[in-house]
Amino acid sequence: MKRWFLSILIVFLMVSASSCAIFPFSQEPPAQPVFAPPSHPSNDPAGLPVPVEAPAVQPSPKVDPAPAEPEQPKAASGYDWYFRRNNQHTTPGAPAETAGWLKNHQAFYVLPNNTNRIYLTFDCGYELGYTPAILDTLKKHDVKAAFFITGQYIKTRPDLVLRMHQEGHLVCNHTWNHPDMSTLTAAQIEQELRQLEEAYQKLTGVSLDPYLRPPMGRYSEFSLAQTDRLGYSTVFWSLAFKDWDPNQQPGAEVSYREVMNNIHPGAVILLHAVSQSNTQALDKLLTDLKAQGYDLALFS
Repeated sequence: MKRWFLSILIVFLMVSASSCAIFPFSQEPPAQPVFAPPSHPSNDPAGLPVPVEAPAVQPSPKVDPAPAEPEQPKAASGYDWYFRRNNQHTTPGAPAETAGWLKNHQAFYVLPNNTNRIYLTFDCGYELGYTPAILDTLKKHDVKAAFFITGQYIKTRPDLVLRMHQEGHLVCNHTWNHPDMSTLTAAQIEQELRQLEEAYQKLTGVSLDPYLRPPMGRYSEFSLAQTDRLGYSTVFWSLAFKDWDPNQQPGAEVSYREVMNNIHPGAVILLHAVSQSNTQALDKLLTDLKAQGYDLALFS
């Protein structure tokens, strides 16, 4: 009996020792990896969880640079002033395509009236020695004229500019540098006019008369609008001829006939002060124009 009990006890002890070797009490089973459940349904075919990506960094808002100042608009294609002569002493025709521009922008080439008033004008880009004689003749006949001067003229002959002013003539703007006005920007047009204004104000203490003659008769709707904006009337002409080339002067008799054959009420007569022919013809011209009843007046 004792021998049977010992045998059972020995077998029990052997089994207990074997179990302790496989799972020691001090050791836990190895941990399994743990995945956080996906925040959205997985598209992975194996059903594995999808790693959560870090949120994308939002770029800073794009700030556009301040807009640049707009460029001054340039003029459209330019035009050359012209008129259509007639020998009937009536107002000559002018470019039909620009008639509205003249009306809208304070420009003119005649000044129609119910009298025989006419307007004598001289362009003075530079001096060849004839202007003193022209001024003497005008004074003799008590006639006032409009002189359109440039920067070159006022710089080189301020004495004559002063005399024009002191003797009651209009002294008007022919620009500082004598450019083609139809090619200029608004800023350039303003510079051309203002620079001459400043020089004249400094010389005489008074303002230029507010009339502009575009050099070479070149203009556009844009240039007329800018001239108007700056306070000027643009003055073209209804009577002129080729007198501007000192080396190809037509002679006093031709100058006289050109004016007398084409004169009409309201005429704006363009003469160049560099012309010897005009200077020599002027005395007879003024005498005979008055004899025919014409009144030589100033713009008003």
